[in-house]
Amino acid sequence: MKLCKPGDSDKAPRFWRDDALPFIEARSIADGREVCYSRHSHEHFSIGAITAGRSTYVHEQSRFEVDAGTVVLMNPGDVHACNPIDDQPWSYLMLYVDTAWLTDLQHQLGFANDQAFRRFAITHTQDMTLFNGLQNVYEVLVDQQQDVLHKHSAVAEFFTDVQLRLNPADQPLREPDTRLALAAGFIRDHCTQTLRLEDICAAAQLSQSYLIRAFKQHYGMTPHAFLINRRIQFARDQLRRGKLIADVALEAGFADQAHFQRAFKQHLAATPGQYRG
Repeated sequence: MKLCKPGDSDKAPRFWRDDALPFIEARSIADGREVCYSRHSHEHFSIGAITAGRSTYVHEQSRFEVDAGTVVLMNPGDVHACNPIDDQPWSYLMLYVDTAWLTDLQHQLGFANDQAFRRFAITHTQDMTLFNGLQNVYEVLVDQQQDVLHKHSAVAEFFTDVQLRLNPADQPLREPDTRLALAAGFIRDHCTQTLRLEDICAAAQLSQSYLIRAFKQHYGMTPHAFLINRRIQFARDQLRRGKLIADVALEAGFADQAHFQRAFKQHLAATPGQYRG
């Protein structure tokens, strides 16, 4: 189990992870007034609780003001950002959950075994049962006195509740755009390489003008921004494995460590060193 507390300042993010529970990671920020995220997405499912203050929550094409007591949800691939309003106090907790683990839980709850991850239509809620449940799970995870069985059980119980409350089986699914999905998949599969726009267009059989316009409309970011985001997700995984920051920067496709540091902080509001712990 690892609880990273970089520095002594409450402004620094705190990350928790445990090799015994590799499908979940936790993060908290006690003072988010200086935190600033660019639009980004994750491979995993993310859920967070605003524990104090207010912030702006951007989810794909929508923008909301959320305050203490709000639970926010991001499906894998959803473009989002959450940032402070002026100098108002703001703190939050986040859980990042492996998509395959959550998909398996959905199947256990009665979804067809051949069905992929069932996306959540809801972006945020003020369901106090879920809000309190998320806080309780976080406290259990970071408590070094709790054993793995208790932590695993608490996580499974909480996400079962999330699923049953917010994602009923009769909820309609958002239809994917197949050609744009091909473009995104090509970028994802080749994110550490030098990519050309024409290569992405060829993979998806789209014109350059259509790709640029439709990709941003669908994903909320340009193909280039999507590429940088994928490189950050790749780097995040490598840092969790204990690799050196300089090596990760090059493996992820960044020109140098300085460029990597800037991009990483824009996406995670933390430096690679703070994240790696």
